[in-house]
Amino acid sequence: MGGPSRFPNSSLGFAERLSDAMSPSFATVAHTARTALLNTVGNRFMAPAKVHHRRSKCELNRRGFTFKGIVAAGTTVMAASSLVAEPAQGLERLPFRPEGYNFWTWRGHKIHYVQQGEGLPIVLIHGFGASAFHWRYNIPELAKGYKVYAVDLLGFGWSDKAVIDYDALVWRDQVVDFLKEIVKEPAVLVGNSLGGFTALVTASEFPEQVVGVALLNSAGQFGNANAKTNESEDTVLQKVILKPLKTIFQRVVLGFLFWQAKQPARIESVLKNVYIDTSNVDDYLIESITRPTDDPNAREVYYRLMTQFLLNPGKYTLDSVLSKISCPLLLVWGDLDPWVGLSKAIRIKEFYPNTSIVNLQAGHCPHDEVPELVNKALLDWLPTITSAPTVETA
Repeated sequence: MGGPSRFPNSSLGFAERLSDAMSPSFATVAHTARTALLNTVGNRFMAPAKVHHRRSKCELNRRGFTFKGIVAAGTTVMAASSLVAEPAQGLERLPFRPEGYNFWTWRGHKIHYVQQGEGLPIVLIHGFGASAFHWRYNIPELAKGYKVYAVDLLGFGWSDKAVIDYDALVWRDQVVDFLKEIVKEPAVLVGNSLGGFTALVTASEFPEQVVGVALLNSAGQFGNANAKTNESEDTVLQKVILKPLKTIFQRVVLGFLFWQAKQPARIESVLKNVYIDTSNVDDYLIESITRPTDDPNAREVYYRLMTQFLLNPGKYTLDSVLSKISCPLLLVWGDLDPWVGLSKAIRIKEFYPNTSIVNLQAGHCPHDEVPELVNKALLDWLPTITSAPTVETA
């Protein structure tokens, strides 16, 4: 994968490159880069928009969807009450276990996962910097009618911090093998941020393993048809002097950012920027993010993720992935997300009509901020895909 073609030299450039996609710890990176390095702050919030969508065969039934700020595809009324609601009140929460739950060995690496319930399998995939514990309010509720798995991607959470080159293929292969070896039957994939993009890539490459995909403020970019990919051979000066200096500079800066990003106070501050209702920004959530940063290889993995994957996302774009999937798609979107705007959800729907949209008055992590609304959206959608006819492709 290699390092980035250039290291951003302004707070805006760094944040704009990073802010499209990830999750609480990812937000910490962009926020810290702006404040600690260049002492500038620039948060962007997108106001809720009225959206009119084409109807599709797999569109959700609107009955019962307009409540407490939740809006089904095709409707345009959003209640403000969800901004001040207490979403976790009365919900069962997955107990936090410092030692983790279940472990599976994949390619010599320890992979952590949670499993509860019986029925059609659902695999929950977290975002950048998070873990299976980020689904704390979703697992118990979904497990009442389904077999629910929540897996920690390699390099995150309670899974091993493998010192490897990371790209979308690593996590795609991990999820595919998890389906084959642990789940052992086709499943529904649900992903937030980086986990959403991982779910899409998995469904596009191995459709026989995936019967449906739900995205919550997914990572990923649409491709630029006009982009040029002219790659010139490095000169001796670049190879011998400039690249090593750039690598040293990146390690120093990212090492400082990693130290900043793992501080509980810093994480809490940034979480409160990406959660519109901050009721669930609590010790449980912060502990689930900070604890994995104490792993011996966490700093090296952080460096590799930042330089090899996040700044060089590779050949996979949303349009290339969406053009290869055939299963029903659900978008559960926090419209007030300062990192991944509503415009992305609209564009996904336009590109892939076999999509249902549920708009929420929430930020980047709606499953944890307004879990009861996300749970209802998933539970209303799941029966429609199990009875839906198979989509035929030419």
